Amino acid sequence: MRRFAMVVMAALIGSAAYAQDVKVDFDKAFDFSTVKTFTVKIGTSWNNPLSEARFVKEFEQTLTEKGWKKDDANPDAVVVLHGATQMKKSLNTFYSGMGGYGGYGWRGMGGAGMGTATTTESEYLVGTLVTDIFDAKTKKLIFRGTASDEVSDKPEKNIKKMEKVTDKMFKNFPPGSKKD
Repeated sequence: MRRFAMVVMAALIGSAAYAQDVKVDFDKAFDFSTVKTFTVKIGTSWNNPLSEARFVKEFEQTLTEKGWKKDDANPDAVVVLHGATQMKKSLNTFYSGMGGYGGYGWRGMGGAGMGTATTTESEYLVGTLVTDIFDAKTKKLIFRGTASDEVSDKPEKNIKKMEKVTDKMFKNFPPGSKKD
């Protein structure tokens, strides 16, 4: 039973190698109630025009739901999206035939009863998105959101992840609208 629990735990740790991480920061002195209009632009391309267009549309929809109106000609705020991807590696080690103390196979210097260990390496692509919102008049940064997550090879999964990112990033937006 203990061996089974260890294998399950190792599998869960391996599959959760990279969980979605979203952080926000904003200018606490800025009055977000003065912002009524916005525009969204790609600042740093991640070389996937389909994904970029989805993100722009998602951010436009999210900000509109938050009460802002899209105005490309004369916005109060400029939202700039920066994207990047990076290949990461994960090592997963699985043990079998464990003997010894507490199932860890240690019996002194000889390591008798250790069993076998198998280590596999896997690569995965991590996408990072930085969302900067500038006051259009002063060009001052007033909000920054960052998000990182594993990129799937299935567009449907990435769309769901994108929706989760915007939900998390704009949960208490605009700042000051709810208790932050």
